[in-house]
Amino acid sequence: MIVPVILSGGSGTRLWPLSRKYYPKQFIPLTGERTLFQYTLERLGELARQAPVLVVCNHEHRFMVAEQLRGHDQARILLEPVGRNTAPAVAAGALEALKDDEDAVLLVLPADHVIQDQEAFLAAVAQGREAAESGSLVTFGILPTRPETGYGYIRAGKAEGGARPVERFVEKPDLETAREYVASGEYFWNSGMFMFRADRYLAELAEFEPAMLEACRAACAGAGRDLDFIRLDAEAFAACPSNSIDYAVMERTRSAVLVPLEAGWSDVGSWDALQAVSPTDEHGNVTIGDVLADGSTDCYLRAESRLLATVGLHGHVVVETPDAVLVADRSRVQDVKALVDRLRREGRSECDFHRRVLRPWGSYEGIASAERFQVKRIIVEPGHRLSLQMHHHRAEHWVVVRGTARVYRGEESFLLSEDQSAYIPLGTVHRLENPGVIPLELIEVQTGSYLGEDDIVRYEDTYGRA
Repeated sequence: MIVPVILSGGSGTRLWPLSRKYYPKQFIPLTGERTLFQYTLERLGELARQAPVLVVCNHEHRFMVAEQLRGHDQARILLEPVGRNTAPAVAAGALEALKDDEDAVLLVLPADHVIQDQEAFLAAVAQGREAAESGSLVTFGILPTRPETGYGYIRAGKAEGGARPVERFVEKPDLETAREYVASGEYFWNSGMFMFRADRYLAELAEFEPAMLEACRAACAGAGRDLDFIRLDAEAFAACPSNSIDYAVMERTRSAVLVPLEAGWSDVGSWDALQAVSPTDEHGNVTIGDVLADGSTDCYLRAESRLLATVGLHGHVVVETPDAVLVADRSRVQDVKALVDRLRREGRSECDFHRRVLRPWGSYEGIASAERFQVKRIIVEPGHRLSLQMHHHRAEHWVVVRGTARVYRGEESFLLSEDQSAYIPLGTVHRLENPGVIPLELIEVQTGSYLGEDDIVRYEDTYGRA
């Protein structure tokens, strides 16, 4: 059977400020009503129902993955304790798939790509399956539509239909070399999508990266169940060498073949790439949200929380979020990653978090803050509750705006309805719960000498957080 393995460990820093470390691009509706992760599941069609989908992600994203996997009850989520690139992630998926089927064929897909033609995609998968079942390691090569310096390339030999033998992988070229590649008709963009038998991939890994395979086997053997998650053994996985599947296996194997794919593919690796797969108006602008563009052309303009107005812009990206605004020339959007690196070096939280932070029970959003106080808007989904906790440095005052809250404070428990409030003194063990059928919304006012999120002592938690 074909086992889809979705790699969901990326952070999408080039799409900042929309994509951030703890809420990356695969979980954001960038190209339609659903997220890139959800579209990845959707395009699998029947393949997603014939075998359990395996998702490999880091533990910070586990609840977002679980939420977006609703309806796929047989899916399994493998949690990486640390990032070790794609080769170990695929090895973990292969070892898990072999538990159910010794002949399992893996279809390895990044969670954050756009493919506009599902029928062409599934036809390529069917073609790749034949080659994979015969022992080949299949990569899907994108038929290039332009000279592109942001992608790696694959040179493929000739073949009478079917998969083509891979002659070599090449790094991202300069513009002149990219033009030569496209003109030759022998080169394809490296899509980062693969297909092979699970046992064949592990055999190749044993030949080229035996220490990696040994560490992955140990991590899977020591894996534990955490709610609905499979948590790889932290010590064993941390000892695993870090490498991509391209470098570790595909560029070294003698069994690599390429299946051409022409399906409206994009890795959505930059704002420029996102504009290329988004509908435009008569002026070539992509406008999302409350946008007023006057005399502006060929721009990507996105407003998340307020009016965005532009006058006389050409070839720019302007993205507004509640806590950050990006203005960039489209020719410089690849430099956004360097900007995020600078934010991280300066200790700025904007590279990691949005003002609205998702939690397994709902979300919270910062409204105002100053020395010794901050105000948050908290939403708790029906039937969910926060951990039983205590704070050393802050007191809290909760005011219910909508819904019903059950409050546990010390030894007492009571209900609050709209316009009612409760005070939680510093050092008091407490918990908040939504016993109702509609979302609970409240305003929280925190006061104290330290208001960081790490001032939480958890005594019990429904979601298995430490």
